Amino acid sequence: MGNREDLLAGAKECLREKGYDRTSVRDIATAAGVSTAAIGYHFGSREALLTQALFGLLDEWGDSLGRALAPEPGDDAVRAFERMWEGLVRQFAEHPDLWLATVELFLQGRRQPELAARVAEGMAEGWRGMGAILQSVPEESVSERSARTLGMVQTALMSGVMIQSLGNPANAPTAAEVLEGVRALAKLAGA
Repeated sequence: MGNREDLLAGAKECLREKGYDRTSVRDIATAAGVSTAAIGYHFGSREALLTQALFGLLDEWGDSLGRALAPEPGDDAVRAFERMWEGLVRQFAEHPDLWLATVELFLQGRRQPELAARVAEGMAEGWRGMGAILQSVPEESVSERSARTLGMVQTALMSGVMIQSLGNPANAPTAAEVLEGVRALAKLAGA
């Protein structure tokens, strides 16, 4: 690997261990085995490097998450939804560093206007991806309306459960509790 790739790998390592705000230029350079000047040369700033590394981490993780949450052959819609929540709750417990990085990305988007558009674009992709998983269709066939309703609500539920899992891992919501709550909400909504 070259310095650029080493810096990205080092930044990803630091993001997982320390988070966005607590990672310094020196931390990244040490993890990458290069000088601190290399960050400016290759990326312009610590923030630009961390942002690129964070999107890289989330892309890698998002691909594996999509595969993990996809319905299995023979699952009906109810079982596929149950299996998805079982997988999500397991992911929250197994990869808290990546979920925390997701939260940090949203916060950084509020602090860095140039990042806000990328965050918004990523959210729209996430809504479409969730819609595709829930409807068992390819992402390109998910309508804009389904992405903005079904995908958005599932993402909102997922984000809320994730925040609760990060905030209190010892008492994190279980998949069974989430599913019971969703069924109760559907009843209230007249489904």
